Amino acid sequence: MSSRQTLITGANGFLGAWLAKALVARGDDVKCLVRPASDASALKGIAATIVPGDVTQPASLTTAMAGVHTVFHLAGIRRGATRDDFMKVNAEGTRHVGEAMIAAGARRLVLVGSLAATGPSIDGVARVESDGFNPQEWYGESKAEAERIAFSFGDRLEVTCCRPSRILGPGDHENLQFFKLVKKGIILRIGGAERRLSFVDVEDVVDQLLLQADRPEAVGEAFFSSSDETASVEQLMRIVADALKCSPRTVVVPERVLALLGAAADVVSNLTGKKLPLNRKLARQLLAPGWTCRIDKAKKLLGYAPKRTLDDSLRRSAESYLALGWL
Repeated sequence: MSSRQTLITGANGFLGAWLAKALVARGDDVKCLVRPASDASALKGIAATIVPGDVTQPASLTTAMAGVHTVFHLAGIRRGATRDDFMKVNAEGTRHVGEAMIAAGARRLVLVGSLAATGPSIDGVARVESDGFNPQEWYGESKAEAERIAFSFGDRLEVTCCRPSRILGPGDHENLQFFKLVKKGIILRIGGAERRLSFVDVEDVVDQLLLQADRPEAVGEAFFSSSDETASVEQLMRIVADALKCSPRTVVVPERVLALLGAAADVVSNLTGKKLPLNRKLARQLLAPGWTCRIDKAKKLLGYAPKRTLDDSLRRSAESYLALGWL
């Protein structure tokens, strides 16, 4: 059983908490970097050490890095008012982590990137790792830059990057709005050609992260993390309806209307400070020709195989939302 000392940045997030649980279960000595005053309730009951720190403040990383061999770098933001907001946290934060690792003598950096860095599918063709970066917005741009920065440390650290597609699973907030709409009796059908999305269960992402932390073949490489399945938003919501045992009606949303609603939601959010379920970024994602990727590389080099089906992920998510009182 492993006794490696590991550090997770952004450990109190959805994926971070699942990863911390898995690392503790396999015997790692786990440190969780959590920003001071942020909510760490997701880590409750997990036998890990919480260390205060912020990736945008290099001096705060010194204590957290002491004795660490492997760093899983998850800390980042998905929403921001300006491009600089994303770059400061997602890109420069990665630089600070790499520099702190070198100073402390840590060895392996496992960066959690994003499919957003390579952009949406082109002409319905799923993305592969050899495709160049083609981000469509600030978040994806900052994640692409984070990868470039991480691999720039490759002569001093063992660097590998995991690029998940859209993550599902119990306790996730990012996809909750789709479940809420179904619960309210609505299934969305977006106008135009069908747009397919890749999904991955949070526990499958964790499985792949552990492989990337351990396997020598992972060093110097980036890997997509996903299920082999794809689905449209409408198909996803129909599975949710079945899980929630409800019979919603289908609402067709023209492309132009969705774009306008996303822009209007951003105006309201900026004026009120309230985060709405829809925003311009989500509207653009839904209107893209598709967000799909292939996982042949992870299968071949890492021996990765997703274990959870889309149906299982959505049902487990629905059950967790009901149990938590979120629906």
